[in-house]
Amino acid sequence: MKNKPVLRCCALTHERLPKKELLRIVRDKDGNVSIDDTYKANGRGCYLKKDKEVILSAQKNKILDRNLNVNINNEIYEELLKRI
Repeated sequence: MKNKPVLRCCALTHERLPKKELLRIVRDKDGNVSIDDTYKANGRGCYLKKDKEVILSAQKNKILDRNLNVNINNEIYEELLKRI
């Protein structure tokens, strides 16, 4: 039996995509926000599609702020754009 890819939902587009096609952003219990390259970090996670337009739209609409219940610095969005 073949393993099915693990699907996750983009916070902005609500598309269900394999984890490797998404970027995971995590807020830990101390309120620190980081980009999770391992997809396994502890904390509240949120996924965004690896697309420049999606990341810019998420920044404009404050999607990550609402999903993670914390103010996101522009540095996080800049780092996400670099990782595409």
